[in-house]
Amino acid sequence: QVQLVESGGGLVQAGDSLRLSCAASARTFSSYGMGWFRQAPGKEREFVAVISRNSGYRDYADSVKGRFTISRDNAKNTLTLQMSSLKPEDTAVYYCAASSWTYGNLQSQYDSWGQGTQVTVSS
Repeated sequence: QVQLVESGGGLVQAGDSLRLSCAASARTFSSYGMGWFRQAPGKEREFVAVISRNSGYRDYADSVKGRFTISRDNAKNTLTLQMSSLKPEDTAVYYCAASSWTYGNLQSQYDSWGQGTQVTVSS
């Protein structure tokens, strides 16, 4: 397993941008598929974005397409989620996740999780 630490969350206004980062402990970070998930108050955790090992594949939840961008820097063991045009409904705890065997939009595909970072968007 790999240790993941998210950062960059905070309180912003609707329309603002925010950049989340996820630092990974693994020296073989490039061998992990990576994803972002989020959990809003009273709701189940949901898929946000996924990126393959070499960044050749990226996918997003429909609710964030065109507003969020997932990227990774394998040399720095870092995963990033650039969020723009934020909406109050984006308010949630955001988690990064790592998969040692695949990548995708299902939580069951990931075997390592960070502790989460809170994003709050005010209207």
